[in-house]
Amino acid sequence: MRSSVPVAGLAALVLAAGAVGCSKGSESPSLSPVAAVAKAARSSEDLTSFRYTMTGKVPEQGRVEAEASMQVKPDIAMSMKMTALDRGEEGTAEFRLVDKVMYVGGGAEMAKEMDGKSWLKFDLAALGGDEELNQLGAAKQADRNPATESTFLKDAKDVEEVGTERIDGVETTHYTGTLALDDLRASLKDGKGGPAAERREKNIERYERMGVDKLTMDMWVDGDDHTKRFRMRGDADKGPLDMTITFHDVNKPVTVEAPPAAETADLAELMAGLGES
Repeated sequence: MRSSVPVAGLAALVLAAGAVGCSKGSESPSLSPVAAVAKAARSSEDLTSFRYTMTGKVPEQGRVEAEASMQVKPDIAMSMKMTALDRGEEGTAEFRLVDKVMYVGGGAEMAKEMDGKSWLKFDLAALGGDEELNQLGAAKQADRNPATESTFLKDAKDVEEVGTERIDGVETTHYTGTLALDDLRASLKDGKGGPAAERREKNIERYERMGVDKLTMDMWVDGDDHTKRFRMRGDADKGPLDMTITFHDVNKPVTVEAPPAAETADLAELMAGLGES
């Protein structure tokens, strides 16, 4: 079995996907834009599951497209199919998170390098706490409620209502604003801490690693106080960040299954074998 696999680049895509998020929103004619966005941020805590499509540009990876389903409560589960449109045949991958184990599938391209195995298993407990391996396994993204990023808009100082727009036949209200990462971090000092604050801090650190210091954010909120669409833009050190997510089937059941064992290679076992050799 060859030890070189086209996984690192593919896993980087799902990490990039963490730069975008979702939330429940609130569109009310009686509320100011600031109040409406703040209400949307509070309601994000009620999300249990959703399906979404994603398009845009990610630094270093270029153009990407993805379709995903995620369960947030009671336990995290995720299924995502992603394509880096500028990376050719090696730019397509599928990710599944089941019972705190991440599976990365590269299809036929991965099977060529893995003796016919088309899935690679990342069991974080077996791999230990090495940060590089955690990133390769996309653990940081998969263990995060993606509603977190959308709550950032409430900390913008220039939130305004753009107007009403129809998306997929749904009437929405469009809000926009800009905010500096320094302001986002300062806002954490006034919070109550806990898991939500920890997720926000990790997201801020990820943007800082990209070299992004300011974000332009847009949010489209439907009449049921759900975000129908979310867009995030910023200038990074290695290219533009511009991602748009459109949501479907909010709070409907999501089922994610592990791939067949016969088609899966365990990274921990591969590393043990390399160590012995």
